[in-house]
This record gives sequence, structure tokens and C-alpha cells, in this order.
Amino acid sequence: MSPESSTHAAATTIREVLQASDLEWVEHAPGVFEVDLPGVRKLKTNVRLEVGRHALGVHAFVARHPDENHEAVYRWLLEKNLKLFGMAFAIDSAGDIYLDGRLPLHAVTPDEVDRVLGSALTYADESFNTILELGFASSIRKEWQWREARGESTRNLDAFRHLRPTDD
Repeated sequence: MSPESSTHAAATTIREVLQASDLEWVEHAPGVFEVDLPGVRKLKTNVRLEVGRHALGVHAFVARHPDENHEAVYRWLLEKNLKLFGMAFAIDSAGDIYLDGRLPLHAVTPDEVDRVLGSALTYADESFNTILELGFASSIRKEWQWREARGESTRNLDAFRHLRPTDD
């Protein structure tokens, strides 16, 4: 199969999988897809699928550049990489955290597209609170104080109850 026909076949497979799903997605250019995956801890994971000449690139935004404790965050990400399949945590030039992976075009099947999207969602969602706790603890404490001082809901901070400032 020529590279052009492999590229076309992979894009067609992805398009068909996404059309059959209940997911929000858009094709920005031929073979460049953006998919929103709904999560639990991380409410939405944005995944970009890029059909290249030889491989499908998978890129998922996980979290912005940590405010603090960078060494612990990056160490945790590297240790987590040892347990991931087909993807790895990475940082961009701004320090934002992504999941990144590659899949050879001949392996782009409906099952593999589903698997790679599921992996991106699982890895981003399961890691999100740990990344926030390690890299944004001071901001989370400030958010607790701000919301409580104004009588605002703290419901979405429940996972970080242990970071709630006390009145000692």
C-alpha cells in the first residue's frame, strides 16, 4: 500500500469511528482531528489525532505548566511513563503537560482508534488530581480560602479536602 493510500485509509477509519461515536469532534484539515473526551476527575480531555505519512500522532493536553514543585511533578510523570502503554507523558516548550503517542498507519483500525482514545482518557483522567496536588497545592489552598470566605461552593475541591486550610 502506498503512503498516500495508507494515509487516506487511516483518516477514513478515524472519521468513521468518530462519526459512530457520541463524542464531540472536528476535522480541522484532512487527517487532523480534534476530539473531546468526557472524564471524571478531568472533566474533558482534548485529544488531537494527526494522520502523518507513516504514523498516527496522538496528542492529549493534560495540565498546564505546574506553579510549583516542578521536580516532584516531572519525577512522578517519568515514573508513571514506565506503566503506560502506547503513550507517554511529555512537556512542551511552555512546560505544559501532554500525553503523546504514535501508531503505525497499518495498525489504525476501529479497535485501535478506540483503544488509543480510551488510553488517552484513562491516563489523563487518572493522573489529573495527582498532578494538581503536586504542582498546584498553593493555588488549591488559596481557592479553598477564597470560596469559603465568599460562601461559594467547594464541591469541585472535595478531592483536595486534605489541602483545605484550617483555622488553627
